[in-house]
Amino acid sequence: MKVLVRKFLKKESTSGLILMAVTVIALIFSNTFLSEFYTNILHTKIELKVGDFLEISKPVILWVNDGLMAIFFLLIGLEIKRELIMGHLSSFSKIALPAIAAVGGMLFPALVFIFFNHGNDFAMRGWAIPTATDIAFALGIVSLLGKRVPTSLKIFLMALAIFDDLGAIIIIALFYTSQLSFTAIAGALFCIIALYLLNKLEVTLVGVYAIVGSILWIFVLKSGIHATLAGIIIAFSIPLNAINEKHKRISPVRTLQHYIHFWVAFYILPIFAFVNAGIDLRDMSLEKVLNPVSLGIILGLFLGKQIGVFLFTFLAVKFKLAKLPRCTTWVQIYGISVLTGIGFTMSLFIDSLAYQDTNMFFYTDKLGILIGSFLSGIFGYLILRYMKNKKNCNI
Repeated sequence: MKVLVRKFLKKESTSGLILMAVTVIALIFSNTFLSEFYTNILHTKIELKVGDFLEISKPVILWVNDGLMAIFFLLIGLEIKRELIMGHLSSFSKIALPAIAAVGGMLFPALVFIFFNHGNDFAMRGWAIPTATDIAFALGIVSLLGKRVPTSLKIFLMALAIFDDLGAIIIIALFYTSQLSFTAIAGALFCIIALYLLNKLEVTLVGVYAIVGSILWIFVLKSGIHATLAGIIIAFSIPLNAINEKHKRISPVRTLQHYIHFWVAFYILPIFAFVNAGIDLRDMSLEKVLNPVSLGIILGLFLGKQIGVFLFTFLAVKFKLAKLPRCTTWVQIYGISVLTGIGFTMSLFIDSLAYQDTNMFFYTDKLGILIGSFLSGIFGYLILRYMKNKKNCNI
């Protein structure tokens, strides 16, 4: 039985299935007699205080969004670093197509959202919500299709999602920061220098990076820059390869990535989904669902994503800037383009930054994310499920 459980947990689809289940649970909590209990959990204050030196007081939902999601971004940073140095993004020929596709996949959804919401300054804060892709969900659906999807196409999707995440990081850094504290920024810079020196000295003890990284997270949190960006900085400071005290060559990046992937996939992302996906649907109406913010998100994810990714992929191949992944057809590329509209966790995260849980739009912003992601997942799956692979091609 234990062997079966381990095999199940290792499947790429498992994380996506767990996220779906947790989302349903959150919706049940927020739409039944448990709604008050659910709301109280989200807004329960937790304080961290160390004398007069440090005091952090936040509700549970912000501890999750600012704290646990920093670990998620740490994992993203480790993946980006490893792929850029020795993986699928280590040369121009490898990165050209997914990078160009990712640009289209961020540009067009933003334009769709702007089309519906220009003129409303507060609503426009959410322009980046439909630009995101949830790699756990997307790869989970692809893994359910087995050999119907060539390995090269899975790699393309993974690389595209990495660039998508990189774009989200830049957007968060540039557009979702509050008033800056230069004292805290100075402290953060000191920590960054310390991490750089640890890297140059090839320190392999991950615990040392964790200590300095935790201090960095506090300074970034206090600075006004979103705290999750600390995870990216920590990831890039950890050596990819080094010699340990036993004179053996090891990869701290690979070791840490392997360790935290389980916790991110099966604990952190489900907890994030639980505290962010609970939408009160009891007073929902068609009029509210079809408001400009909701429409901008739904159509941005479902139409903007697929149009942007597919169009920019086509143009990149047409103008010979890149080549199609081997053993793939244009219909399969289109199916993958549709799947990138699964924004879910990343879209919910950006939504929390844009509207800060104000309930200004009666949660139709979050409902828009769920609807757009659901449509993209279903249609993307059906396209890839019923389209044939290239003949005489070993995938």
